[in-house]
Amino acid sequence: MKTKQIIAMGGGGFSMEPDNPLLDRYILKQAETSKPKICFLPTASGDSEQYISSFYNFFNTQDCDPSHLSLNNPPSRDLESFILENDIIYVGGGNTKNLLALWKERGLDRILRKAWEEGVILAGLSAGAICWFEQGVTDSFGDGLEPITCLGLLKGSNCPHYDGETERRRTYHQLIESNKIQSGIAVDDGVAIHYTGQEIHKIVSSRSDAKAYSVFWEKGIIERALQAEYLGT
Repeated sequence: MKTKQIIAMGGGGFSMEPDNPLLDRYILKQAETSKPKICFLPTASGDSEQYISSFYNFFNTQDCDPSHLSLNNPPSRDLESFILENDIIYVGGGNTKNLLALWKERGLDRILRKAWEEGVILAGLSAGAICWFEQGVTDSFGDGLEPITCLGLLKGSNCPHYDGETERRRTYHQLIESNKIQSGIAVDDGVAIHYTGQEIHKIVSSRSDAKAYSVFWEKGIIERALQAEYLGT
């Protein structure tokens, strides 16, 4: 039975750190093939052509076979076969609410769960990270940060951009304290949490000072730093 893997980035990768390829190269190295097929899902950005171009600009320079799935112009009616032929699915950032609604409408929520169960690596940043958890912290509703119910492949909640956006830490603490969101993992920009099954296999970073945190309620908010392995030298 193949290992279920998810690599959730708080922020980073080709779109946020175009001159720092450490996280994206780490994702590619996790595939069990020397030239992995990697498919980009830019759904959360409204299938932005600029975002898609940025994906190809980077991954065309790597030892991989890149493709993308635009729901505005799908390559096939058989989305399941198209997804399952890949080694890695890489989900971009943007509007998590829209992403989840469109995936459900097109059956991608079911297809991506099947892909995960069959050993396809699921990866992504921001919206493309929180979507895999039971809950996430999002600004997708247009009125500040609030909880959103996600796919539930991973237990608990996730808060990306923990150090990159000033309101993230305070709001995440308040939501957990008021029982509006489950305890979970907060992730700085430049950090990726690599899960195998439900367990954290490794935490890696593209910046030496970036971290992840376990955040939970125990007679008050507890924020426990989780040291990341810096991928640079």
